[in-house]
Amino acid sequence: MSHNTLGNYLETTFALAQHHKWQPSEIENLIPWERDIYVKMLIDYLEELKEKRRLAEQQRQSQY
Repeated sequence: MSHNTLGNYLETTFALAQHHKWQPSEIENLIPWERDIYVKMLIDYLEELKEKRRLAEQQRQSQY
């Protein structure tokens, strides 16, 4: 996730606030490499959820 534009910055801040329940000021105070790590962890988590949902949907469809 790139932080090159204001839109990307705001989307990233929103995602971290939603998933970690942090305040924007807490996110803004992260060291840049800390922020990058948390963003990577969030992306990995969301991809894992997406895969679990996909597998669950496959199982439901195969039962019919």
